[in-house]
Amino acid sequence: MRLSLFAFLLAASASPALAAPTVHSYGGLALSAQGDRIATIDGEGSKSSITIRATSGKVLRSFDPCGTLCSVSGLTFAPDGSLAYLTRDRKAGLVTLVVDHDGKPHTVATVSGIAQTPRFSPDGSRIALLVTIGAAKEAGAAQAGVRQIGEIGEKSDEQRLAVFDVSGTVTADKVKPLSPADRYIYEYDWTPDGSGFVVTSALGNGDNNWWVATLDAVDATTGAVRTIAKPKTQLNFPRVSPDGKTVAYIGGLMSDFGSVGGDVWTVPFAGGEPRNTQPNSKLTVTSLVWRDAAVRGTALRGDRMGLYAERASTDGLGWSRPSTLAAGDAKAAWSADGGTVATVSQDFTHAPAIFAGSVDAPIQITHDNDAIPAKMTARSISWKNDGFDVQGWLLAPLGADPKAKAPMITIVHGGPSAANVPYFGGGYGAMLDAGYYIFLPNPRGSYGQGEAFTAANKRDFGGGDLRDILTGIDAVEKVAPVDDARLGLTGGSYGGFMSMWANTQTNRFKAIVAGAGLSNWVSYYGTNGIDQWMLPFFGKTLYDDRKAYEDVSAVNFIKNAKTPTFIYVGERDIEVPPTQSVEYWHGLKDMGVPTSLVIYPEEGHGIRAPANSADVAARTRAWFDKYLAAKK
Repeated sequence: MRLSLFAFLLAASASPALAAPTVHSYGGLALSAQGDRIATIDGEGSKSSITIRATSGKVLRSFDPCGTLCSVSGLTFAPDGSLAYLTRDRKAGLVTLVVDHDGKPHTVATVSGIAQTPRFSPDGSRIALLVTIGAAKEAGAAQAGVRQIGEIGEKSDEQRLAVFDVSGTVTADKVKPLSPADRYIYEYDWTPDGSGFVVTSALGNGDNNWWVATLDAVDATTGAVRTIAKPKTQLNFPRVSPDGKTVAYIGGLMSDFGSVGGDVWTVPFAGGEPRNTQPNSKLTVTSLVWRDAAVRGTALRGDRMGLYAERASTDGLGWSRPSTLAAGDAKAAWSADGGTVATVSQDFTHAPAIFAGSVDAPIQITHDNDAIPAKMTARSISWKNDGFDVQGWLLAPLGADPKAKAPMITIVHGGPSAANVPYFGGGYGAMLDAGYYIFLPNPRGSYGQGEAFTAANKRDFGGGDLRDILTGIDAVEKVAPVDDARLGLTGGSYGGFMSMWANTQTNRFKAIVAGAGLSNWVSYYGTNGIDQWMLPFFGKTLYDDRKAYEDVSAVNFIKNAKTPTFIYVGERDIEVPPTQSVEYWHGLKDMGVPTSLVIYPEEGHGIRAPANSADVAARTRAWFDKYLAAKK
């Protein structure tokens, strides 16, 4: 249950005359096997293009394969340096796989539906792709669900592996997936000899069953599936060793596909019992590759994200920054020999830039955003609670008077397995400009302090993590002029649950905004579309341990709620159905607590339509202004 930064934090109310400079973005970064070229989807305003750079930063070529007719994704290099990418025409419902060799594009396949993650075979003669033929919805549980009509649960989208010859062309009506029907493939990696794949997959509904996915092998000729392992943890980033004998993956307690964090595990490709290569580690591995016989990737430790390499003498974290790293479907891209790396780095006060070069000390190679000024000040805050080391971020308005008391909004991230990490501006500009401080805590259950810390809120939702947050606010008030009488709280998804729950546990907050929150774990269990995610956290189903679900349901403590609360949710949210918000709103109304509920049409687990996100922004700002009395 993870939401990206809230729409309300977008500076939707900013005056055009005061509009901030346009940030140049670098999406989908890919690095050639030779480590000499970087491809990105560059964006500035409404314009975007595929840009190829030397690792020195010099632009070698830039082209736009779409114009206004489609969007681009899936950049990946072939062993010979050719570049593959996907173009999507949403109106026509088509995705096109293109391979570009020295400026000569060739259409390899057209897919009717959706497609993602193209990857070349080791010899470059074939290219694999995840395809969903005739998709009824976007991939992922956070996307808006299909209408719940007809016989429920009888038909689900199937994401399958397809393989194409690079030199051929396959029309949409001729696409034949390789992997079997009724098996949803989440991720994959080619075996070094090109004879097959290692995948994470599950039978049945792909949105719901990722939490019980298995590690499997798929034959590249027949599509036959063989189970390698059934890990007891969630798993991401399956990767095969160069000799083909071992599979590595990230295993851990994860609450959402795509929100990756855990330890590095290995298992023989032939099958066997997975082994944790870094038990008791104090960092969280967030992406993984296998290069030059070594496991590499990225990791988060406290307030720093950096490059990870398996080492016997250290925890594996090398070059790192108090920033966020991004590249393609991972966080960093590596050359075939593991000696060169490229990534996009940004933090709260520095706009995105590409860093590339030696894995020991990559350097900044783009400077498009250097002149964009910071919109805030940011500092990492650390504190101790219940024997845990806890970390968070404090954002302050530029030029804030260090002696003038100010209101503060605490934002609880979704998940709970996730972390608040730095993004440039973060979308907080409007609230900071209004005089609010922003606190972004990473309580137990978060990434960044090791797997034991992430797992510390099992069967304790709203317990230790809420205490961590309240203690964190105490720590902030010791170093910043925050007015304890003007504290606000907000969050989405799990953060929405925490916002609803905190209202029944403390009167410290004077205004609350809850986005896509959970108010009743009992009714939620029976109505949501992803019930499998709860089992790793609760240990048992609702029907086997009802009390555990009742004990953390805010509606059961609604008579304690006193704080005015604005609630919003998407009409087609399958992760947290809107009925959860209706239940909570109804309880607050009965208790006479000021409240407002907005259900946004056609939205899923997150408010994405510009008009709707602007409305959330306006309503949230008005709600906090009304009860926290920030400057107008």
